[in-house]
Amino acid sequence: MSTTAELLKGAAELFPDEVVTQAHVRHLDLPGAGRFALITLDNGFDHTKPTTFGPKSLANLNIAIDQVEAEAKAGEIVGAGITGKPFIFAVGADLKGVELLKKHEDALAIGKGGHDVFKRLSSLAVPTFAYYNGAAMGGGVEVGLHCTYRTVSKAIPAFSLPEVFLGLVPGWGGCALLPNLIGADRAVSVIIENSLNQNKQLRGKQVFDLGIADAIFEGADFLEQSLLWTASVLGGELEVARPEVDRGEAWDQAVERGRAIADSKVHGAAPAAYRALDIIAAAKNGDLRQGFDAEDQALADLIMGGELRSGIYAFNLVQKRGKRPAGAPDKSLARPVNKVGVVGAGLMASQLALLFARRLEVPVVLTDIDQERVDKGVGYVHGEIDKLLLKGRINQDKANRLKAAVTGSLDKAAAFGDADFVIEAVFEEMGVKQQVFAEVEAVVPEHAILATNTSSLSVTEMASKLKHPERVVGFHFFNPVAILPLLEIVRGEKTDDASLATAFGVAKKLKKTAVLVKDAPAFVVNRILTRFMGEIQNVIDEGTPVVTAEKAVEPLGLPMSPLVLLELVGPAIGLHVSETLHGAFPERFTVSPNLAAVVKAGKRGFYVYDSGKPELDPEVAALLVQGDSVLTEEQVRARVLDAVAQEIGLMLDEGVVAEAQDIDLCLITGAGWPFHLGGITPYLDREGVSERVIGRRFLAEGVASVPA
Repeated sequence: MSTTAELLKGAAELFPDEVVTQAHVRHLDLPGAGRFALITLDNGFDHTKPTTFGPKSLANLNIAIDQVEAEAKAGEIVGAGITGKPFIFAVGADLKGVELLKKHEDALAIGKGGHDVFKRLSSLAVPTFAYYNGAAMGGGVEVGLHCTYRTVSKAIPAFSLPEVFLGLVPGWGGCALLPNLIGADRAVSVIIENSLNQNKQLRGKQVFDLGIADAIFEGADFLEQSLLWTASVLGGELEVARPEVDRGEAWDQAVERGRAIADSKVHGAAPAAYRALDIIAAAKNGDLRQGFDAEDQALADLIMGGELRSGIYAFNLVQKRGKRPAGAPDKSLARPVNKVGVVGAGLMASQLALLFARRLEVPVVLTDIDQERVDKGVGYVHGEIDKLLLKGRINQDKANRLKAAVTGSLDKAAAFGDADFVIEAVFEEMGVKQQVFAEVEAVVPEHAILATNTSSLSVTEMASKLKHPERVVGFHFFNPVAILPLLEIVRGEKTDDASLATAFGVAKKLKKTAVLVKDAPAFVVNRILTRFMGEIQNVIDEGTPVVTAEKAVEPLGLPMSPLVLLELVGPAIGLHVSETLHGAFPERFTVSPNLAAVVKAGKRGFYVYDSGKPELDPEVAALLVQGDSVLTEEQVRARVLDAVAQEIGLMLDEGVVAEAQDIDLCLITGAGWPFHLGGITPYLDREGVSERVIGRRFLAEGVASVPA
């Protein structure tokens, strides 16, 4: 049987580039308690490079615990604690190392290695304390769960067990220890619900309220207060009381609630949530050893599965590629933006005005065709600022400044005469947009960027009648603007580098994930979604029941079904985009007569919600004219995926984006496509669809899959 040190040494050889965390031991005299050993986790970098646990880091912590264990046995210390560097406790396993693993036994060694080190904290001869001083995720949370007591800083912005979100389980004690500490229901919320809710983070107060931490202190003197509290506990002045965990029916109900959440989010398409729930269910008897063994096995199985590799790939796309957009010009070419103009004052334009004002903190002026519309748009923005103030997201001073920054005007010359960046968000019709740009060009300074929020029209054609088409750029946001991170930045044929660089600079200040796309019909997200939705509509038109067509794509685990998405987008907009794409590519994009009938009838969607659940609207059912070709769910799914794979292959051949990675980044950040799919291309590769349809994989082996 390998020792922990041998296990970790073997794992370290597989991962030579680890950013190594040190575990420094120092000693303190606690008033009224005695000598205390404090371990500090620190990788030697500032808070922008958070502390992680790779094999060498775990080995360092193991050596520190050797020292503390010997001191505890010898009676030289009364207790031991663990904390992190400023602003960071620890953020878990180093995913770069996980990506490199090729064998099940190596994956098993990572699980066992973490357990073997962490569980020593619970078996020392003295009480142990975790001081969550900053961001704590995954293994960072779990190392603290092995301690006897925990304190948390009020200032912590992010605390989570995000493993299920990525396609893993909390595998170093989280699934077994957390329910035994705070009860199964609360553990299900942290491990399953928060993870599957876009990796929701907890703040310090929530960590304390859930019972994960025994005490909470202000951030400014957190460690000092934690140590004084520790002295009171060790000196017997303070007894830590925890509510008893309900191990009866409530435990089983919590696990069932977790399964319902997983079903609603991933529809059985990704195994991680279900594996985590199995371990939580088995942890009811309090047998931690059995729980840790189950975690090791689940961790190894999932590390060697496609979903985790896709999850890590997706995580890297958002965290790395999303922050360094492929093909963006040198940022030194960007011009400053000190005033923004918005043409239009409808809902989309108003959302844009609010975003620009909040992020850029510059004057923003809206214009429209009459005073009533302008007033309504400015009123919307001011109302949203009041909501932020009520929620405590901004203070009164900030609210006053933001309101003063957002104004309206009917006079474009007065509004835009000194603007550096003007974006239009008017009706999606080429003639209307060309006219707007002609009017704006006549009054803006020569350096001003003209941006269009078009979702499907040609930026080149829009700019074609202007004196300076080189300063026109596509700037396509996704609705709701405040929530969806994607911004498709479109380069027209004449767009110059300075205009493009300015657009990317603005996108960064707006905190959006910018992707450079070619000026091609509907760009990326809308083109893929329209092909996807078009194929669903086609099979319905041909005769497949609506419910079969919808259920067919459930295994993809998408955030909502196709027809619910259509309702959110609006059937009229969906029809308009399909008509635009049918005009460009009539052989692949159809215009559904049934969708046209739904729009003509003024229906907002296919469903009614009288029972609380979506049910086909009888009035819509009466409108549908269907053929007699009925497909099974499997046939529908194959047809839809084949269509999507074909479209992506063509888009890459056309150079719509630089690489398949950009397609995935767009779908994850602009359409909420699941992380466990890695967007779409890893899934199409894994299911063999890519090779069947275009004769090759989209991604090389090992990019979003287990290395060969």
